[in-house]
Parts: sequence; C-alpha cells; structure tokens
Amino acid sequence: MSELRDDQWFTEVFDSHGSAFSLKISEKLLDVQSEYQHLEVYATETYGNLMVLDGCVMLTDRDNFLYHEMIAHPALFTHPAPKRVVIIGGGDCGTLKEVLRHPGVEKVTQIDIDEEVTKASERFFPALVEANDDPRAELLFADGVKWVDDAADESIDVLIIDSTDPVGPAEGLFKTDFLKRCHRILKADGVMVQQSESPLYHSGSIIRELRHDMREAGFDSVATLPFPQPVYPSGWWSVTLAGKGTNVETFREEAAGSHEMPLQYYTVDAHRGALALPPFMRKAFG
Repeated sequence: MSELRDDQWFTEVFDSHGSAFSLKISEKLLDVQSEYQHLEVYATETYGNLMVLDGCVMLTDRDNFLYHEMIAHPALFTHPAPKRVVIIGGGDCGTLKEVLRHPGVEKVTQIDIDEEVTKASERFFPALVEANDDPRAELLFADGVKWVDDAADESIDVLIIDSTDPVGPAEGLFKTDFLKRCHRILKADGVMVQQSESPLYHSGSIIRELRHDMREAGFDSVATLPFPQPVYPSGWWSVTLAGKGTNVETFREEAAGSHEMPLQYYTVDAHRGALALPPFMRKAFG
C-alpha cells in the first residue's frame, strides 16, 4: 500500500508491521499501467530516480547497488565455476549488469514477464542497462515459470530469482513445486539464489518457509544472507542461496578477494559477515 502526501512525498506504507518509508519527490516522470502491474518513476530530491511497482518501492539510483551486488556476487563466488546463468525477473537489468562483470560467465539469459520495466530502466536508469548490449546477454520477455518448465535438465550453473514480493505475478516463484523445477534444471554443482524479504519482518515466516521448501525441493544446503537496503520495508533485506551439490555456506574467498570489479558493497568480509546470522534469525529458523 502507498500514498502520496501533498504531492511532495512518496510514502510506502507497510500496514502489517505498522511502518512506512518516505522519499521527498520533485516530479513524477512516468506512470504506466502495463498488462501486469502499475509502474511509476519519480525524481526524488536525495535518492535520484525512484521506480515503484504496484505502490511498492523497487529501486532508487542511490542505493540499488546494495541489492544488485548481493543477489549476484555471493551466488557467483559460491559456485565453483559459473558459466551459464539465468535470471528470472530482474527487468531493471541491474542484476544482469552485475553478473556480466564476471569474465568467466559465458551466457546470461534474463526472463522478465513485463517489458515495460526494462523500457523504464532504459529511459530513467541508464547506469543499470550498460551491459545490455554485451554479446553474452539474452533478454527475454516471457513467463519465467514456463521458461523453467521448458528448460533442459541440468542445463545451467546459477539460477537467480530476482522477483518482486511473493504476491501477484511473483507468487508462484516462492512455491515448493517451482523450487523442485529449479533444482531439476541446475547442473550437479548448481546454485540458486532468491530474494527473500526482510530479516526483521519475515525471518519466522517467508524466509523460514523458503528455506524449508528449498530443502524439500532437494537442495543440499541453504544459507540466508542479510544486508542493508534503506528503501525496503524495515531498511534490511536478504537473499537466500541453495546448493545442489555445492555447499552455499562457504565460497571461493580467494577469487572474491582478488577480482578487479568496481563494486560498492560486496567484499569477502561482507560475504563472511552475511553468513554469520544473528541469534534472532537462527532462532526463527528453528
């Protein structure tokens, strides 16, 4: 749920936890009702441009690097040698950009159901689409669940589920049956990662259930990594990794420490620290 107050503030209200987050805006840049969702872009006074889907903040210029780096690099540095990567969702293309920083990656396919998100990113978030012309990138606008159903067994190394909240078009991406199909298309040492909501608000619900369902789907190991994300509910977010024959509680620390990518948040220490869950999260997971 969201509201605009006096046309000066964009406010996302998170009713279930009695909280809200606001950004002071200077103008509305885009308002589109696509086939799938309501898409808005605002210019803000301190966070650059802001993208909103169905009233929920998706990203801003100022802090999107936190999410995009943490959904991409932990998974890629956990896999022993990622070459074939698939992104379900991710229409803003920020995750695609991060994945393509890895020189060993040979092909990345991004499947997002709503082309309007990518069009908006091209217009208002040009830094996120810088890698779209990379010959290793393939952008498809289709149903990600159906794409997974049609993919060959053991055909990809890393699967990234870069989805919106588990409602509407993204609801099916959080179900055990879908996770089983993800397990099927990953190679024997495959890794998947999924955005998994707020550690503060959802450790005992969405995150715990996702971790359980990943194991039910056949994954050998599971790890949830929290990180700061100021514009999302609670200001704190997470991704959850699952390994098929790969232990996601460890990673290639030497490679992660010696890369030359111009990252702003992800480091070896950030990865190690994110794996060291606070007691309240461990308790919530049971």
